[in-house]
Amino acid sequence: MAAAPPRRLNVNVGVLGHIDSGKTALARALSTTGSTAAFDRAPQSRARGITLDLGFSCLRTALPPQLGPGPGELQFTLVDCPGHASLIRTIIGGAQIIDLMMLVIDVTKGMQTQSAECLVIGQIACQKMVVVLNKIDLLPEGKRQSAIEKMTKKMQKTLENTKFCGCPIVAVAAKPGGPEAPESETPIGVSELIEVLKSQAYLPSRDPSGHFLMAVDHCFSIKGQGTVMTGTILSGSVSLGDNVEIPALKVTKKVKSMQMFHTPVTYAMQGDRVGICVTQFDPKLLERGLICTPESLHTIHAAIISLKKIQYFRGALQTKAKFHITVGHETVMGRVMFFSPAPADFDEEIQENVFNFEKDYLYQEAYLSKDLKTSEEDKENDQSEVQLPKQQWALLEFEKPVTCPKLCLVIGSKLDTDIHANTCRLAFHGVLLQGMEDKNYAETFLPKLKVYKLKHKEGQVERVMDDYSVIGRSLFKKETNIQIFVGLKVKLSTGEDGVIEGGFGQSGKFKIRIPDGLRPDTKMLLAVSSKKKSKASKGDPGKEEESSRSDSAQPVGISLVFKRYVFDTQKKMIQS
Repeated sequence: MAAAPPRRLNVNVGVLGHIDSGKTALARALSTTGSTAAFDRAPQSRARGITLDLGFSCLRTALPPQLGPGPGELQFTLVDCPGHASLIRTIIGGAQIIDLMMLVIDVTKGMQTQSAECLVIGQIACQKMVVVLNKIDLLPEGKRQSAIEKMTKKMQKTLENTKFCGCPIVAVAAKPGGPEAPESETPIGVSELIEVLKSQAYLPSRDPSGHFLMAVDHCFSIKGQGTVMTGTILSGSVSLGDNVEIPALKVTKKVKSMQMFHTPVTYAMQGDRVGICVTQFDPKLLERGLICTPESLHTIHAAIISLKKIQYFRGALQTKAKFHITVGHETVMGRVMFFSPAPADFDEEIQENVFNFEKDYLYQEAYLSKDLKTSEEDKENDQSEVQLPKQQWALLEFEKPVTCPKLCLVIGSKLDTDIHANTCRLAFHGVLLQGMEDKNYAETFLPKLKVYKLKHKEGQVERVMDDYSVIGRSLFKKETNIQIFVGLKVKLSTGEDGVIEGGFGQSGKFKIRIPDGLRPDTKMLLAVSSKKKSKASKGDPGKEEESSRSDSAQPVGISLVFKRYVFDTQKKMIQS
């Protein structure tokens, strides 16, 4: 009986950190220490020149005991996430498949802007983290240990309120002497780091069901074979002979052969690094991008997302503002409009990952958060406790269409902020709930979205006509067409309910019917103020306007409240 083939487990490690913290040197040190120590690469794969480790370095080591019995090999695929915009893309694109994050910190500088951003992305996209304090060779030997301990304490404090609280912190020098030093310089602490990585490895949960989606990071041709696309499978699975679509080019191709770990395979699933060979396809057309089950991705012009603000982002998230929106593998500019549940539903539990078009939603000028400035008078009345809903949403309108899976992760950022300014540029993250594929979504789709604005108008009673009607002013401008307001309910500041009956004269005044009649004290109040008016204006007809302003210390107010749906083409006014 043949022995079972040795198990191979792939764990994807995202290598993140501020620019110049030494990420690439660390990945290089890890993969050289790892691969020469553990295994000699298969010579036939070197001769054929097919390698699936492109852009990703690998570190191979024996399978640690916590991952099951028997001989086997653990491969860490180190995903070196370069500079910022691409960092966000890589991570978000690979969020489903990064199992472990390595945050690289320059020990002489500590947390920097991008290290904080990486931490944010890690919290959104990843479950486990190892912090690496790099460049310890720059610390003077006598003070090295105490400096490392100090920075370790500092990092522990920073991570205290994150999900990575208590994660391992390892000090290394990936390339002692810096980039110019000779290659013979041995890295410090790297083998200890490999042991920590092994201790943190776990069997990632992978799901072969659902549509096949793969992030391709390289595409090249092999003479006599065809074009090979290498990358990581983000969801689903793929088999020999399947058709796959390259959605950006609207091309479908058949899978002719596949390789994993330099070995031909007939099947691969979520989390695997794989090379897929197809024929008659020019590799220049696709350097990076997505391939998928035909027709499974949609190309959308706008979307509804559920979202949360990222706590380190300074400043409010304003409706109508523009953000860089990363969705799927693309980053495009988009405009946002925030909205919340109707106030009565603030506490209601919201179903995850679905959007209910039956409900009414309240338009917001900005995302509601604890740090929204409360007005001065609220502070005095000590009502600064803003009531926050359990969930908020945004409508995103993209400047150009994006191709992405349904229910994918979305991140909004301000990437145009100066990279050296010490602020977090990531503003919000969320889930895409509903994409709009129709270019004319504003006409065909948005009217279904019941987001309303609450309108509040204030006016005053000018005079009494009889017990059941008064004339009002200052609620409308002179040019307003009062006809469209006829039949709307109003309330007097003295408590009576009224209904707008129509205009009165040409100056924007109007007539209100009071179905239950005016109260006696209201009539007295109005009689007093109209007497004052007539007295003041006896001598000079031009004084009436003036006096009505100065004496009405106690005028009777009229308030009109209605809601209007933002996307209602008829702009109807609705009162409950």
